[in-house]
Amino acid sequence: MNALPPSLPIRTECPPGACVCDRDALLQDPQADARVLLLTREEEKRLLQRLEQITSLADLRRLQDRMEQQLGIHLTIAPGPNEVRTLRGITILVHEQRGLCRKTRQSIPAAIRQALERRPQISYELLDEGGLFGAI
Repeated sequence: MNALPPSLPIRTECPPGACVCDRDALLQDPQADARVLLLTREEEKRLLQRLEQITSLADLRRLQDRMEQQLGIHLTIAPGPNEVRTLRGITILVHEQRGLCRKTRQSIPAAIRQALERRPQISYELLDEGGLFGAI
């Protein structure tokens, strides 16, 4: 339903066989949400840098909301189902969608993990978000 304005640059296609993003089919479907194609390689670099520089859980949640509103990218960040002893126990999932490159789906969680490693207090806030010390 979200047609792209012709004046905006869109992501160039991946090399053949390197990705299964289904970009061409997305462009052909007039009913499809093509906002994700607005994430050009340059914009992706800026997004990853911004994700690596987050300073709080509120900052991370704000970026998560903006990614969903502007690009249609659904991101889940929550403590894993088992006991969390390291950052690997925190689930960071970029949901699959047409037009979203496989490499992008891998680099977004990596950037968030780097930020969590640099600022462990964000991990603690995330763990406390729905727990004993979280807001009621």
